[in-house]
Amino acid sequence: MTGRRERLRAARLYFVVEAAGLEVARDALAGGADMVQLRDKEADDDSILRAAAGFRRACDEHGALFWLNDRPDLAITAGADGVHLGQEDVPVPEARQQVGRDVLIGLSTHSPEQFDAARESDADQLSVGPVLETPTKAGRPAAGLDAVRHAAAAGRTKPWFAIGGIDLDNVHDVLAAGAERIVVVRAIRDAADPRAAAAALRAALDEAAQGGPGR
Repeated sequence: MTGRRERLRAARLYFVVEAAGLEVARDALAGGADMVQLRDKEADDDSILRAAAGFRRACDEHGALFWLNDRPDLAITAGADGVHLGQEDVPVPEARQQVGRDVLIGLSTHSPEQFDAARESDADQLSVGPVLETPTKAGRPAAGLDAVRHAAAAGRTKPWFAIGGIDLDNVHDVLAAGAERIVVVRAIRDAADPRAAAAALRAALDEAAQGGPGR
């Protein structure tokens, strides 16, 4: 299997879900997700690690990268491919000391200034948003499509993913603004058919990559 960083560069669709969402994660993977993040602010450590075992297996079955949110220590124990950090979480240098060189580090950015600073960090991938206000980030003001345009204008940089309120109704606008990769939660998790929703989002990403609508 190719290395984690090579797989990260090729990734386009990133699904984030709670510990109880293993079956939805399986659907997302079957529909074309390249990466899955287990993010659960309410679960205790033991519950997260129990859930992580199932997520790890599911990602392995599909050749996808498995991420854990916030906790470098749990990411190591869970055998995750990466840990995703927010601006208020463990600083990237400290996380790197904990996880070593092999484990990937993702970092959220919410403004052009944060994005520019994060480009110079040791993080392996960045998220840009929230593009739209979303209940999964209650109280976080939308960064808007201008944040996506800023990231796109930065040229060759770390892999970055647009995040925040992205769904089938607006994904083409996000791609037209310059995104090549997206993170979604509700667009798959809350869909009547999560696998079909993931496949439709993946199709939009692939079409844009080939210069179709959204480009």
